[in-house]
Amino acid sequence: MYDYLVVGAGLFGATFSRLMTDAGKRCMVIDKRKHIGGNVYTENINGIDVHKYGPHIFHTSNDEIWDFVNKFTKFNSYTHRVKAFNNGKFYTLPFNLKTFNEIANIRSVEQLKGMIEFWNSEPRSGDNLESWAKSQVGKDVYKTLIKGYTEKQWGKPATELPSFIIKRLPIRFSFEDNYFNDKYQGIPINGYTQMIRNLLDGIPVLLNTPYEHELSKRAKKIVYTGPIDEFFFHDLGKLGYRSLDFLEEEYDTNMYQGCAQINYTNSLVPHTRTIEHKHFTPERKDKQEFTIVTREYPLKTGEPYYPINDDANNSLFKKYKERALEQRPDVIFAGRLGNYQYYDMHQVIGQAMKYAKLEKERKTNN
Repeated sequence: MYDYLVVGAGLFGATFSRLMTDAGKRCMVIDKRKHIGGNVYTENINGIDVHKYGPHIFHTSNDEIWDFVNKFTKFNSYTHRVKAFNNGKFYTLPFNLKTFNEIANIRSVEQLKGMIEFWNSEPRSGDNLESWAKSQVGKDVYKTLIKGYTEKQWGKPATELPSFIIKRLPIRFSFEDNYFNDKYQGIPINGYTQMIRNLLDGIPVLLNTPYEHELSKRAKKIVYTGPIDEFFFHDLGKLGYRSLDFLEEEYDTNMYQGCAQINYTNSLVPHTRTIEHKHFTPERKDKQEFTIVTREYPLKTGEPYYPINDDANNSLFKKYKERALEQRPDVIFAGRLGNYQYYDMHQVIGQAMKYAKLEKERKTNN
């Protein structure tokens, strides 16, 4: 009998299992996929670490989380810088002085501040993504860089999307184009898969093993990182997600696009972004005479990636959460799918550390 059956060998499952194993508990991890790592899984293809489920850049300002992950891998000095492409022109992301100069001919910090004040003063047509975005960056930047990309990604008009989707993207009153503001940033020098492997060292893992309720007999408690509605057989209804399709291609050239990520913001271009993976490891990007590029295509159905946190779905999730508390107190629902919430990697690790601490305290008090 195990203390914990952990469903999902991704970032949350591996972190929680490591912490509880180190605390003297017996954990077993299962995953329906054929590999560990969940969506942070990387595959080394002739020296290039390919992010098989989209780009993952680790960033955090939390010292405790940074110290923790560095026990299991060494990080390189990669800094995420993104370009956007629309109608034959490249633009700078995130929104900074160069972006506003490229599109709106804004030439100074004071001019930008004045324009934002003006945009904020204009009447809004409801509390939605389009209205909020126009109030922050103006109509021209919104039309060029936000509208097409966002509507492709979510499959809905921007007027029907909640504003919080875009609020994560900063506006800079400088030429700084580092995508993140965090104190620490980088990518594991040997790939995320090796980091997960190190986290799971000595812990039994069963792959190609979907969760079935009969498996709960093998442990005192379940840690479930899959979709919460799937756990309850969708009996209250299905939660909405957006999915992705990945087209991976190899090119017989040392460099294809000159940076790791380019967003395609024109709605007529079917893919949302292209990823050239060798840029994630600048310490060895010139060692191969070929390159690998992935195009991402948004899908309405398929593997769940992005929770659609509109009012209807959030209300449905709340019902599932109430059912979980009432009927399955032996199950910890966690991670992006278990909590029906988008998380960055450092947030997933922080959540796993929090849950592990609560479990240790509960055991001590009992």
